[in-house]
Amino acid sequence: MTSPWKRTKALLLLEDGAVFKGYAFAGQGRALGEVVFNTSMTGYQEVLTDPSYKGQIVTMTYPLSGTYGINDEDMESAAIQVEGFIVKEYQDFVSNWRSKKSLADFLNEHGKIGLEGIDTRALTRHIRVVGAMRGIIATDTDDIEQLMEAVHTFPGLNGLDLVRHVTCQKPYRWNNGPQPADVSEAWSKDKPGFKVAAIDCGVKYNILRKLEQAGCQVMVFPAQTTAEEILATEPDGVFLSNGPGDPAAVGYVVDTVRHLLGKKPVFGICLGHQLMGLALGGRTFKLKFGHRGANQPVKDLSTGKVEITSQNHGFCVDLESLKEKPLRLTHINLNDNTLEGMEHLEIPAFSVQYHPEAAPGPHDASYLFERFVQLMEKEKK
Repeated sequence: MTSPWKRTKALLLLEDGAVFKGYAFAGQGRALGEVVFNTSMTGYQEVLTDPSYKGQIVTMTYPLSGTYGINDEDMESAAIQVEGFIVKEYQDFVSNWRSKKSLADFLNEHGKIGLEGIDTRALTRHIRVVGAMRGIIATDTDDIEQLMEAVHTFPGLNGLDLVRHVTCQKPYRWNNGPQPADVSEAWSKDKPGFKVAAIDCGVKYNILRKLEQAGCQVMVFPAQTTAEEILATEPDGVFLSNGPGDPAAVGYVVDTVRHLLGKKPVFGICLGHQLMGLALGGRTFKLKFGHRGANQPVKDLSTGKVEITSQNHGFCVDLESLKEKPLRLTHINLNDNTLEGMEHLEIPAFSVQYHPEAAPGPHDASYLFERFVQLMEKEKK
């Protein structure tokens, strides 16, 4: 826990009036966002840098954070994406050979507030009962009326396009990291492997690492890129990335996906799965408190096996809206029977709601990247 003389009093106020008082172990001022919880025992660095958390204040249910610090390898984007970070107890004594800095230093570098000392069990239970809701962390005042006015200025995630805040501004090639590249030179003539065009709605670096490990050349395109511009580069397949916010608010990407389906093999993860569902004529809805953690049980209906998966989403594709479509349900969530995976029966396209690339989490589902490669190979014959 942070030394008492370093701690600043802080509080969390939820839109329903619930107040949780604690201390700021990093950052000052205020942080607005949707308050959610993550049940992972480790992986706070990956959580902090996952673009899917844009617009959210994240609570870790595991009681102790900070023990292994921050390293250079576990970044999932170039910056911290969460609006604020809440833990039960912060440990400022770092013990890990890979560590380059403390969690507090990392948050301070990016101007983010870290809140500790509140009852995270009570907060998590409150969110489970009432649902994810808007909230504010503040160190500058304890005036509840003033802070509640600030909470109401945040519109919430329904109908909010957050993808535009996290997508890349220019296309780039992934080659053991992001490398600047001109679209006219999207693919290396000297490098083997299928050519994958990834639409960046907030892509995690580990997804790109997994595609590269599967032997693919990967070119990442901004979310605003049109289907025509992507097809002009002649990729072998298209990847639809994860990302934050309401999928129904990203109509321009849905339109792009609609024009790509049937033209090239398509693989979607998380938001990419939802966007594919919308492009096929389905609907999405907001979950009460979402699925966020590294321990979500998912059943593969093809094999009957149960995978323990990493997940991070607050919206879901409505199964009923796809009943008349030529689709096969491939995976379901065993906690609430929501849709976790689907495959088109007439064109080469499939998607999953969970994160097969993990980071953090188990590797039960990493086979899906090989399945994508096999699908591209089949279409090339």
